[in-house]
Amino acid sequence: MRIEALDDVETTRILREQSIGRLGCIADSEPYVVPVNFYFDGRDIFIHSLPGRKIEALRKTGKGCLQVDEIRDTFNWRSVLLFGNYEEIVDERIRHESMKEIFAKTPSMTPVESALMDRSQLPIVFCLRIYRVTGIGESW
Repeated sequence: MRIEALDDVETTRILREQSIGRLGCIADSEPYVVPVNFYFDGRDIFIHSLPGRKIEALRKTGKGCLQVDEIRDTFNWRSVLLFGNYEEIVDERIRHESMKEIFAKTPSMTPVESALMDRSQLPIVFCLRIYRVTGIGESW
């Protein structure tokens, strides 16, 4: 068992292949972490959300992080942590394409997303403009 740093090729592969991560931000002066579905376009991370605590926190600080894991078992795992600047997507074409890519990777809608469709409330689509990526994992 040996934990080692992942190179750029490996961190990029994990971000492209995975679709669920944990979004971290600072809300009310405390760490706040929630699971999210995401899409990685090769440069940035795209996420959608209803208005709420995480959106308020991201708007306030302008920064967030995302942890993405690839886990085979207890002794075979890899983890990527990225840091990015928060940016809401207002361009309808980019919003549509981002949602299309997110749902292509996770076609089953969550209860929140189902409720969203019933209320006709549009989700907030945002990206984390990545400025730093780190990765570690067990040697496979």
